[in-house]
Amino acid sequence: MYSEQENEMSREEYERRVREEVRHVTVETPSGEEYPPVSPDGGSDGVPPLDDEPSHRDRSYEDLDREAEELERRAAESEEESEERRRLRRRASTLRQFLSGTILVRKDVSKYYPYMLSIAAMFFVSIIVIFWSLHLDIRYSRVESEAKRLRERSIRLEELRFRRTTHSAILQRLKERGIELCEPLAPSETIED
Repeated sequence: MYSEQENEMSREEYERRVREEVRHVTVETPSGEEYPPVSPDGGSDGVPPLDDEPSHRDRSYEDLDREAEELERRAAESEEESEERRRLRRRASTLRQFLSGTILVRKDVSKYYPYMLSIAAMFFVSIIVIFWSLHLDIRYSRVESEAKRLRERSIRLEELRFRRTTHSAILQRLKERGIELCEPLAPSETIED
């Protein structure tokens, strides 16, 4: 299985590999001659560089330089790809994006902003309605408890009025004041409408 750690390499390891590749490359000249493998110090293995054919040597070094540049470019690309994969993997975690807030800057999420704003507005309105209903409920319970108190008071006052308006209570009050109650001799007459 592919592993990023296997693909990553240090700068020193990369330069060492490029030197090994350059050492193993043999360059053919237009005349069909082959140069021996080149060592990193510029000469071939144990053989001093030839000064009489500078054009062929320059060409072979140019080829080697091109190959080294190509290898360097490929290594840089692979390093960039691995870095991009790591970045994508970090971004791919939706939970991490949600917790950090970076989910809001993604392009595919930005098209849902109107819906998210309408949902947020509905949440805000529902919170206002809930608090308003709780406020009204508290107010209603206060009014209800006050109505109960008033009802109890009216019942007590009615009871007191009933006690004070009975025939025996009236006779007792009149006796306390020294007034005698005389019963009418003639029966009361009913008044008709």
